[in-house]
Amino acid sequence: MKKSRTRMYVLSALTVLAVFSFSNAYAHKATSHTSAQKFGRGLAGMTCGFLEIPGNIVKETKAKGAVGFPIGLATGLGMTVTRELVGVYEFLSAPFPVPAGFQPILSPEYPWDYFE
Repeated sequence: MKKSRTRMYVLSALTVLAVFSFSNAYAHKATSHTSAQKFGRGLAGMTCGFLEIPGNIVKETKAKGAVGFPIGLATGLGMTVTRELVGVYEFLSAPFPVPAGFQPILSPEYPWDYFE
C-alpha cells in the first residue's frame, strides 16, 4: 500500500515538474510556438484544467461584480471540460507540426494565467 502511494506522489511531482519545465510559460511569451510549448500546454490542460472554475469566477466577478459569480461558475465548468479536451489534443499532437504555424487554441494559454 505504501509503495503505491509513494509511486503516486512521485508521479504527481514529476507531472508538475514536467509542466513547468516544458511549458516555459513565464520565460518565453514569443510569437513563435514550439512543439515543447504545445506539449506543456497540453499537459497543463489535462492536469490543471480544474483551475478554469476559480479563474472564470475571478474574471467574471471582476467584470460584473457579484452577478459574475454564477456566470463565472457556469463558464468555468464548461471551460474545464474544454481545457482538458484541448489539452489531450495538444499533448498528442505535440510531436507533429500540425497545423502549420500553430497557435494556442484557448485564451489564456495556461490555466494559471487567470491569476496573474
